Amino acid sequence: MKVNRSEFIISAVGPSQYPQDALPEVALAGRSNVGKSSLINKMINRRNLARTSSQPGKTQTLNYYRINDDLYFVDLPGYGYAKVSQEQRRKWGQFIEEYLTGREPLKLLLLLIDARHEPTKDDVLMYEWVRHFELPLVVVATKADKLPKSQWQKNVKIVKETLGMPKDAPFVLFSSETGMGKEELWSLIESAIGYKDPNLDENLMNTP
Repeated sequence: MKVNRSEFIISAVGPSQYPQDALPEVALAGRSNVGKSSLINKMINRRNLARTSSQPGKTQTLNYYRINDDLYFVDLPGYGYAKVSQEQRRKWGQFIEEYLTGREPLKLLLLLIDARHEPTKDDVLMYEWVRHFELPLVVVATKADKLPKSQWQKNVKIVKETLGMPKDAPFVLFSSETGMGKEELWSLIESAIGYKDPNLDENLMNTP
């Protein structure tokens, strides 16, 4: 997908604030500081549309970013940050669960895992929860550039085995620094939302 326009739309905390234009939505989940904002910025070729933070737990809402007029990226609050109160975590969990299980335009969930480390208990719980509800899912292992290339295969195996992923489950090794995995991830997103490149249709029409 060629991104011509991207913009931040709203920070939502409930259904009354969600966009009502029925564009397909791709949500991003993962623990705090796993790189959700950096991934969004890389996918849309922008440096600072999705704000990154060195302070874990900063995202406390569903942040909607509209891409062209084709889809939304929805950045979910990061999980697993110890300094967030139990009550706050309960509230986040409640509205995230309501969104993931009840939002009709949601077409795909990207579950981000730090490729450098074995998935945490929270990562495993999130993965199992998503599988239980049979949500369309792609696991994205981030920060690949921070690993020597010689360790990629080993760490990918650890991530997949710890989560208990089926062999054919979609998986992308990604780097927000180098762009590794970007095209593969776009291909999976396009398939999930039923995207058709209008330029291809135009080219076919113009073919003698």
